Amino acid sequence: MSRAFEGVQALADVTLELHRHEVVGLIGPNGAGKSTLVNIVTGFDSPDEGTVELEGRDITRWRPDRRGRQGLARTFQHSRSFRGLSVRENVEVSALGAGLSPRAARRRAEALLEQLQLTRYANAPAGVLAHGDERRLGVARALATEPMFVLMDEPAAGLPEAEVPDFAAVIRSVRDEHDAGVLLIDHNMALVMDVCDRIQVLDHGATLAEGTPVEIRANLDVAAAYLGESAVHEESA
Repeated sequence: MSRAFEGVQALADVTLELHRHEVVGLIGPNGAGKSTLVNIVTGFDSPDEGTVELEGRDITRWRPDRRGRQGLARTFQHSRSFRGLSVRENVEVSALGAGLSPRAARRRAEALLEQLQLTRYANAPAGVLAHGDERRLGVARALATEPMFVLMDEPAAGLPEAEVPDFAAVIRSVRDEHDAGVLLIDHNMALVMDVCDRIQVLDHGATLAEGTPVEIRANLDVAAAYLGESAVHEESA
């Protein structure tokens, strides 16, 4: 896919492939094209060239809500919960939007809140949740739609380091317990290297490298472009 804004090439012939039951990390410096790529995949933007396909179907012209109903879910960097509704009601709304009956939506919400350790907040307004629990609610709302793929936009942003391992377990549960594929965009390299099966690196709108976490960590081009000069020296030593 390619995309330009006022003559600036945000994406240049980038291919992204996701499979169910795997976590793919998408990393790169600010301005590398990550957000543009995710917006195109989820229908919030359109490519100048290229297509978006889901299970072999061309969905390039589909609206975000239609993509969501067909299996593409997304969590956002900034909360989009209904702050005046209860935590459980937030999850129920997502399930209802995916076509579940009210009774099925209630059951699904209760199961997800239990899995994500949010049951004690079920009746509390979403607006009172701490940051980490708010992130969990975002995942619960995404999973309520029974997606094939979940795209997570900087889910660890603002999380205390002590809470990151717990959130890593949440990401793994999406892959392992819900049989969904995950696209993880985050600047927390410890998290990305820990949970991802594959990593794709963007730089200046193009794919710089792809591989396993071990391969990406050892790639000197990636180290120079994103992981930092210290990483280059460490790998060269």
